[in-house]
Amino acid sequence: MDQIKEKRKIIVTGALPYANGPVHIGHLAGVYLPADIYTRFLRKKNADVIYICGTDENGVPITLSAEKEGISPKDLVKRYHKIIKESLKKLGVEFDNFSGTSRKIHHDLSQKIFLELYEKGYIEAKTSKEFYCENCKKFLPDRYVEGTCPYCDFDEARGDSCDSCGSWLEADQLINPRCKLCGTKPIKKETKHWYLLLDKFQGKLEKWIEKKKWRKTVKSYLKGWLKEGLKPRPITRDLEWGVPVPLDDAPANKVLYVWFDAPLGYISSTIEWAEKIGQPERWKDYWKDPNTSLIHFIGKDNIVFHGIIWPAIIMGTEEFTLPDEIPANEYLNLEGKQISTSRNWAIWLHEYLENFEPDFLRYYLCSIMPETRDSEFKWKEFQERVNQELINNLGNFVNRTLKFTDRYTEGRIPKPGKFSEKDKKMLSEVNSIIDKLDASLSKFNFRQAIRLLMQISTTGNRYYDQMKPWESRKKDLQRMATTIYLCSHLTHVLGTIGKLFIPFTANKIFSLLKLEEKEWDKLKEIELPEDHKTGKIEPLFKKIEDTDIEKQLRRLNMTHVTIDDFTKMGLKVGIIEEVEDVQGADKLYKLTVNTGEKRTLIAGVKECYTPEQLLNKKIVVITNLEPATIRGIKSEGMLLAASSGDKISIITPDEDVPAGSKVS
Repeated sequence: MDQIKEKRKIIVTGALPYANGPVHIGHLAGVYLPADIYTRFLRKKNADVIYICGTDENGVPITLSAEKEGISPKDLVKRYHKIIKESLKKLGVEFDNFSGTSRKIHHDLSQKIFLELYEKGYIEAKTSKEFYCENCKKFLPDRYVEGTCPYCDFDEARGDSCDSCGSWLEADQLINPRCKLCGTKPIKKETKHWYLLLDKFQGKLEKWIEKKKWRKTVKSYLKGWLKEGLKPRPITRDLEWGVPVPLDDAPANKVLYVWFDAPLGYISSTIEWAEKIGQPERWKDYWKDPNTSLIHFIGKDNIVFHGIIWPAIIMGTEEFTLPDEIPANEYLNLEGKQISTSRNWAIWLHEYLENFEPDFLRYYLCSIMPETRDSEFKWKEFQERVNQELINNLGNFVNRTLKFTDRYTEGRIPKPGKFSEKDKKMLSEVNSIIDKLDASLSKFNFRQAIRLLMQISTTGNRYYDQMKPWESRKKDLQRMATTIYLCSHLTHVLGTIGKLFIPFTANKIFSLLKLEEKEWDKLKEIELPEDHKTGKIEPLFKKIEDTDIEKQLRRLNMTHVTIDDFTKMGLKVGIIEEVEDVQGADKLYKLTVNTGEKRTLIAGVKECYTPEQLLNKKIVVITNLEPATIRGIKSEGMLLAASSGDKISIITPDEDVPAGSKVS
């Protein structure tokens, strides 16, 4: 780890999460957990490191979510900033500062950097034709445009990417584009935007990237972009919310593109940190020192921004340190499918923490971390890994060691005798594992590191079984004392290393031992005080039961539903009173349905039913479904229908029952 050997300052960052929703397990496995483990490791090595993050509070994702909820962007980001910050803290993720990009300190910095690049000739205005909605009377930034993906035919692809196949897109590429707000087909209209002239940085970026020893996926992705040739990229958008473009000829609704201002959030958050600690100039010691090591933990979907656009901005300013490492992770899938926030196919951190220990998730995510390829979260495997590995291995070793001490040595760590060859062999084996673990962490190999941690407890369990202290206490007290002393040493080591991965468990271990954690460079040294009194012995963990997992699987609709689940669906008989076309939609009708109260439904049955066939038809409706906005129309339920191929058959009651009748 060169940055530690050279005593360099280190900045660790986690990609700023959008403040338009809570964080899920994909965010954790890809970014915040590995960054936290690595920062904890650096601190144990006495490195001068700060871990910086915050919420990304500008851009289209924020305004779209705010419009959907009918609240202001300010209220939206305030709510989700709080949820994200608190849930990450409960998981044990420790930031030096967690800021937000809607704060004045960030706006000021972003506008300053924009002007600096503009004055140097790296930003220029261009007139182009962009999508404009005549119905909404507004230009449509990327995510305000929906249409069919040109690669996979997914009908709800966005103007920046496709959630189905994962392709990066431009709004121009969409087939049959439509306004996300009202569903009408937009026109092209001239507007002025400001462009970052990335082509001017092509040569510098190529030479810089070529020298980096990054993960293969990161370098190949960046080289692919460079091979195609960098082009000027628009860095402004037509929005009311965000960082205003600081030029006199820029209209009020022109703001900086989120991927121009978001990485600057790393710097503004550090400036905020320096002010909080009463040393307002301290941030410069990190960001303006060319020897600083800047490490960005990101997901692979952010590689181009952190590996090309952000470095180009830094090169243009010639003020700040460039990224030293970009350990981008692949994707984490969930139970065989891609995590999707729009389809609610996710495990949200704040909900997880209501049901399970934080260290269980930290342990499992680290063991399946998608470092070089996509990986998958499975609830059953989560249960098995936690119960069989974390509890039955590590938890068992700590428990049996300290329970023996409590029962047979009056709760005191006994004085050891002379170490035997078996003792020395065990210690040599553990010390070798410690060296490998240190090397793995230095190279961002967290999956391997957590396996090595478990190897230490496996070695401890095997040693305990071989030495049989329950027998030696009857015939060789010195042998028993030495065995328990060395097992207590391993417990101390497990707590110290465990503090990186499972910090809450590690703190329990220190409490049981009544000892502070060891210094990292003294992990191999045996320094337990003789005749030391331990604390009250309690199990480290409680096993995860099958019922706990079944509850989570039901949330994902993966197992049988109970009668209680069925009754919660709010099924009622409804009568269709009005049928209208949805503008620009080939398959959708807007239905006004009487279910005892009037409600609007958007139904994709147009290809199989005419308006005349639907009018006055009795149907079955799920009435307590969370409302969804489809083509700009709020849908307040869902009708039940059976499908076979292209044929759709609406389910209807066979008796004349009144509207509003409950279905049970």
